[in-house]
Amino acid sequence: MGLVEPEPESPAYRSLRSRLAPTLTTLSPDPLVELLRDAPMRLPVPTVTARSVWEAVDAGTREGLLEEAAAELRRNAPVLTASDWARTFRDGVRTAYEDSARRLRERATLFVLAATLTGEVAPVDAPPGAAPYLDAAADALMALAETSTWCWAPHDRYAKARGEVLPDPDEPFLDLGAAEVASLLAWADHVLGPHLDTRVPGLRRRLRREVDLRVLTPFERTRDWHWIGLDGDAHNWNPWIHGAVLAAALLLTDDEERRARLVRLVVEGLDHYLAVLPDDGGIDEGVAYWWQGAGRLLEALDLLADAGGPALDARDLPVFGPLSKFPHRMHLAGDWYVNAGDAPARLWPDQPWHLLFQWGERLSDPDVRAHALACARGGPAVRPRAGLGRALAGLCAPRWRHALTAAPAEGPAAPWAARETWLPRVQVLVARETPGTAAGLTLAAKAGHNGERHNHLDVGSYWVALNGRPLVVDIGQPTYTAASFGPDRYQAWPLQSAWHNVPEPGAEQQPGPAHRADDVRVDLTPAAATLHADLAAAYPTGLLRTWRRSLRLVRATADTPAHVLIEDHWTPDLATPVLLRHILSGAVELAEGQAQITADGHSLLITWDPERATARLEHHDPDDPLLRESWGERLTRLTLTVAASSAAASSAGEPFTVRMERSNNN
Repeated sequence: MGLVEPEPESPAYRSLRSRLAPTLTTLSPDPLVELLRDAPMRLPVPTVTARSVWEAVDAGTREGLLEEAAAELRRNAPVLTASDWARTFRDGVRTAYEDSARRLRERATLFVLAATLTGEVAPVDAPPGAAPYLDAAADALMALAETSTWCWAPHDRYAKARGEVLPDPDEPFLDLGAAEVASLLAWADHVLGPHLDTRVPGLRRRLRREVDLRVLTPFERTRDWHWIGLDGDAHNWNPWIHGAVLAAALLLTDDEERRARLVRLVVEGLDHYLAVLPDDGGIDEGVAYWWQGAGRLLEALDLLADAGGPALDARDLPVFGPLSKFPHRMHLAGDWYVNAGDAPARLWPDQPWHLLFQWGERLSDPDVRAHALACARGGPAVRPRAGLGRALAGLCAPRWRHALTAAPAEGPAAPWAARETWLPRVQVLVARETPGTAAGLTLAAKAGHNGERHNHLDVGSYWVALNGRPLVVDIGQPTYTAASFGPDRYQAWPLQSAWHNVPEPGAEQQPGPAHRADDVRVDLTPAAATLHADLAAAYPTGLLRTWRRSLRLVRATADTPAHVLIEDHWTPDLATPVLLRHILSGAVELAEGQAQITADGHSLLITWDPERATARLEHHDPDDPLLRESWGERLTRLTLTVAASSAAASSAGEPFTVRMERSNNN
C-alpha cells in the first residue's frame, strides 16, 4: 500500500495544562500549594534513614556500586580550570572542561550512592575517616557549589556578549550543565539530608543558595529562554532543564507558594515540547537524544505524578504510547541502532533502562518492557553515569531489579522487532527480513529535510544491516566543538552529504528545511517494503528537476534470496559526473561490478552494472574517539561514478540500480 503524510492530529491530543487544569488553577486558596505540601515524603525514593529500603537492594547491585565508589576514593578529584573553560573561545575545544565537569558530577553521584547504601553517619566532631563516603560526598557537593559556573562555555551567551572568555557568577546562564548540577544537588539533599545535617551542618543551606541563584531565580525571572520553545522550536533542552527545575522546586524549595509557582511554570514549559512531538513517536534528533529529550519528559511526568498523586498525573495522554516505542523501533541488535542525526551507531551503555521498563509496564506494552530488559541484562541494574536521580529511582524499583535477574521469557529473540515500522512525521522506515529477530537483512531509510534538529545533510540516506550488524552505515556524531552548533557546523566531514549514502549530482546537499524530500510515500507488503522520495530539492536550487530514489527491502521467496535494491533516476542530464556514495564499515574487497563488505563474521555483497559506472574506494581512519568507539580504526567510502550514457538512460526512465544481499561466503 502507498502511504503519505497523515492528517494533522487533534490539538487535544497533548496538553499537560488542559489535562491538569483543575489542579493548576490559580484560585485562592491555591489548591496546588496544598497538594504539594510534603511532596518529598510521597516520592518512591526515601531518605537515607529508611534503612529497610536501602538494605533491600540486592547484593550484586550494592557491591558493584560500592566497588566503583571505593575505586573513586583512591583517585584525585578533577580540577575545573579557567583555562579549560576558555578553550571554547580560544581553539573551539569544549571537552577539556566539560569532561572534567562530568567526572566531578559522576564522583559526587557515586559517593552519594555509597553513603546511602551503607547508611554511614558520624557526628560533626568525629575524626576524618569516621564516615568516608559521607565525607567524600560532602566534599564533592561542596566542590560543585564553589565552581564559578555550572554552565558549559559554548552555551554562555552572556560571556559572548561581554566579549570575555570567563563566566560571571553574578550573571548565571541556565543551560544543560546548570540543570545537571541542580538535579544532582536536589537529589543528594533529599536522600542524604538527615546525615548531612549531622555530619556537615550548613552544607544543605549552601546547596539551596547556589541552586536558587543559578537555576531557580533565573528560571523565574527570564521567561523567554530560547530552550522553552516559545517560537515553536522546542527541543531536548526543554524537558532536560524543566525536569531539573522540577526536582529542585520539589526538593529544595521551602516557600510553598513559590514551589507551586515553579511547578506551574514547568508544566507550561513542558507543553511547548509536547506541542512539537510527532504523534508517531519519532524523534528527529536520533535515538541517543531520545533519552535526553523524550526520556527526560517521561521522568518529569513520573515525578509530577509521584509528588501530586492522581491530580498531577498526566501520563495517560495518547502520545506517550508511540513515544515510548521509538528506541526499540530503531534497534538493530545488541547496542547497534539506526542513528539518524547526532547519535552514535552504538548507543552509549549508561542509559536508565528501568525508565523504559516501568513505562512498558504502565502502558501494558510488552515490547517496550522486553527491549529494556534485553538491553540492560548482563549489566548493572542502575547506571550512575546516567545521573543521581535516575540511579536512585532504579535502586528503588524492586520489580525492575527482579525482572533483570530473572530468566528471559521464552519466545522470539527480539519480539519488539516488527516486520516494518514507518514513522510518517519524521519519514523514517525500518524494515526487516524476518520479524521478531535481527537475523537476516535490515533496511533503514529516511527522507526528511535538512533543517531537522541535530541535522546531518542526509536526505534520502539509508542503512543496511546483516544479522543486526550495520555494514552500510551512518557515521554518526563526532566529538562536539564550539563550531558544532553554529554557521560552521557542516565543515565537520561526518555531517556532510558526501559522507552519507546519498547521491552527489555535481553538488552536495544544502542545509535548511527547504532542502527536503518531496513526494514521499512507502509501499509495505509481505513481500517487500519500499520508501520512495524525490530528492531534487535537497540540492542547490535549479540543479535538478527530479531525483527519484526508491529504497527497497525484498524478502526471500523460494526462488530469490532476500536483498536490498537502491534505484535512482533523475532529470535532466548533467554535465558533471553523478556520484553515488556508500559509507561502509568492515573489510572491503572491490572487483568488477561488485564490492564485498565483511565485519564480525557478516558479509554483504553489493553489485551494480559495471558498464554504467566505475567504482573507487577511499579509506578514512577516524581519529575522533566517539567515531572509533563505533567503527574502530577504519571506514570506507565506495563511490560509483555514473557514466554519461548511463545518466542519459536514467533521464529516459531506466533507473540506476545497486543490489545488496548476503555474500555466499557467509
